[in-house]
Amino acid sequence: MKNCDLIVIGGGIGGSALGAVMAKAGKSVLLLEASTKYEDRVRGEWIAPWGVTETRRLGLYDLLVKAGGHHLARHVTYDETRDPAESEARTMPLAIFAPDVPGPLCIGHPHHCQTLFGEAARSGVEALRGVRVTRITPGAAPSVAYEHNGAMHEAKAKLLIGADGRMSAAREAAGIKLHQDKPHHWFAGLLIEGAAGWADDLQAIGTEGDFGFLAFPQGKGKVRVYGGYALDQRKRFSGDDGARRFLDAFRMKSSPNNEALAAANPAGPLFSYFNNDSWTDRPFGEGIVLVGDAAGWNDPIVGLGLSITYRDVRVVTDILKASADWSERAFAPYAEERTERMRRLRFAAMLQAGLDMEFGDEARERRRRYHEAAAADPTLGMHGFAVMGGPEMAPAEIFTDAHRIRVLGA
Repeated sequence: MKNCDLIVIGGGIGGSALGAVMAKAGKSVLLLEASTKYEDRVRGEWIAPWGVTETRRLGLYDLLVKAGGHHLARHVTYDETRDPAESEARTMPLAIFAPDVPGPLCIGHPHHCQTLFGEAARSGVEALRGVRVTRITPGAAPSVAYEHNGAMHEAKAKLLIGADGRMSAAREAAGIKLHQDKPHHWFAGLLIEGAAGWADDLQAIGTEGDFGFLAFPQGKGKVRVYGGYALDQRKRFSGDDGARRFLDAFRMKSSPNNEALAAANPAGPLFSYFNNDSWTDRPFGEGIVLVGDAAGWNDPIVGLGLSITYRDVRVVTDILKASADWSERAFAPYAEERTERMRRLRFAAMLQAGLDMEFGDEARERRRRYHEAAAADPTLGMHGFAVMGGPEMAPAEIFTDAHRIRVLGA
């Protein structure tokens, strides 16, 4: 029976980051990762400015920049209801949302995971790959049974950390209920290369016809692009030529520079998935704490998965480092902060999806009214400030039905 302070189930971004931080704090950590190679899962590559601040507080920012993290400096929202020049005249600088943060940070997901897993190992974590976890036992005497290199092992710890993603076995073992809302639209993503005509410091979003797009450069002509479309178009980009048809959908009169995206080459898989929110009321139980997607995720329309995960890791590690009391009551502040954080971000995502990922005449007119009104009254877009600067940075009244009506109408 192996003994350690922490057993972390899941060696992705949240698990590896938490393991590295706690090992540097002098704790013994066992990190169990199922995969032998990190795959492109078409998500988790954009860190909002407030998330970048969290990486700094964790001591991981310099590591990510050295590994190729790429800052974005400008944002443009394009729309079919206005001329491209008008959209570009409203270009938003991205260095305004967090102190000493030049803008969002982009880094490819597989490389991001590997960078943090390597850092965990260098920091003293016993980091294992190709692990099949066979039993997770929370409670007064937390333990895990697992298979590695053909042999069965068992380990016990003072605390288990569930960082094993959306289909979390740790969450199930702890009996923690996951709430999910209804999907709003389909979302597809693809990594492209050779997009030489797209500025490396520019992120953009736009809607035209029956398609909404997002673009986040990773530097050196690589761009992660996403597209949203209606739920009744499930097979829109299926088939061998799906990636090419997906990129063709980016050709928009309202965003002429999208030609650089449409003409680029696929550099990874095209995946489609539902957009929705999920949450847990209490992301911990006796002997176990959940972080990242295992504790519930935000609608990817606002791209905050990484920022949420890094905040989770920072809050939990602060608690673990502050006291030897790792009982359930110690994590009550984590649950309280995360519950309100996710409530606010669900609200912001609902507004963003209602604006950018609904189609047809009524949706077009709604966007036209919104863009016109927001130009005269910037407070109308304060939910966007919550996305970029952090949910706690926007006034409480932004997350109410009254503000929803101001943005989307009755």
